[in-house]
Amino acid sequence: MRLTWTVGTLDLATPFRISRGVMSTREAVTVTATDPATGLCGRGEVVTSVYARLDVARIDTELRAVDVRDDDSISLDDALAQMHPAVAAAVWSAIADLQSCMDGVAVATHLGLPLPAQVPIARTVGIGTPEEMGAEAADLVGHGFGLLKVKADSDAAESVRRLTAVAVAAPGAELIVDANEAWTVGSALSVLADIRGLPVVALEQPLPARDRDGIRELRGRTEIPIIADEGLHAMADLDGLCGLADAVNIKLPKCGGIYRAHELATAARDRGMDVMLGCLVSSSLSIAPAVHLASLARWCDLDGHLLLARDPWTGLGGEDGVLRPSGRPGLGVQRPGNGGS
Repeated sequence: MRLTWTVGTLDLATPFRISRGVMSTREAVTVTATDPATGLCGRGEVVTSVYARLDVARIDTELRAVDVRDDDSISLDDALAQMHPAVAAAVWSAIADLQSCMDGVAVATHLGLPLPAQVPIARTVGIGTPEEMGAEAADLVGHGFGLLKVKADSDAAESVRRLTAVAVAAPGAELIVDANEAWTVGSALSVLADIRGLPVVALEQPLPARDRDGIRELRGRTEIPIIADEGLHAMADLDGLCGLADAVNIKLPKCGGIYRAHELATAARDRGMDVMLGCLVSSSLSIAPAVHLASLARWCDLDGHLLLARDPWTGLGGEDGVLRPSGRPGLGVQRPGNGGS
């Protein structure tokens, strides 16, 4: 197998704001794994992230380390385990895509899973004024989205106004509130008291992951399920989340790729936890691997490609709130005008 990679830029349709900052563009590295014997290729994507301390230079350095490795005593699995998980995820996606194409099956089949014909997804509403967020929510519901993930920050009173505006503007939609660790127990309880009656179906990482006592107290004082996000990175984290979370948000760039995510999702379900499949702002190439795990999830927060001004890959759809994977061999996405992935 030979690895090559190229760098491109992904521009967002509009700036996207969460509690940690604002994003309007990011770099994307497309990783290609080629089988010399057949000429078949598989591809994956890794995007830069200030939060994850990952830039193009680091991605390039780590990929070069894997590409030149010729020590047969070190397996590819061991080598990738030493890399940044987002870079490893891109390589594993390329490998899964390549292997599935060689076998003539979809990646889900390669993993022993069914591939749903339709995957309903959440759409994220970034932080803005209550009026802006309400208008965006109304537009999304009008296009078919029934589940909205609403971002929140540390301002409890403003969070209430924003959530109320979204609920009023989007009647019938369910809401997941994602504070990205911005709340305290006190602010969380204050918000929950003031939004009682709104269709909130889950709270995603409302408190800092390190505030285990606070999370335990909050979970004991609300019936709304709590989803762990920043608190989950690897298999070892799962047992520590028992009693703290009702569900886990599994993101392939955070856990190391599609095979690790498959293991995590299975293990979480075995422990009685629901699964959310999450993503970063990225192209369809990066979203596609998680789609092949959709049969394991209660919620699919896989809208990262819909936030782009132009997605360089096609094959998933989702503009109406539903992903429709093609079922073609491999990941099932392709570049416009190109017959393969």
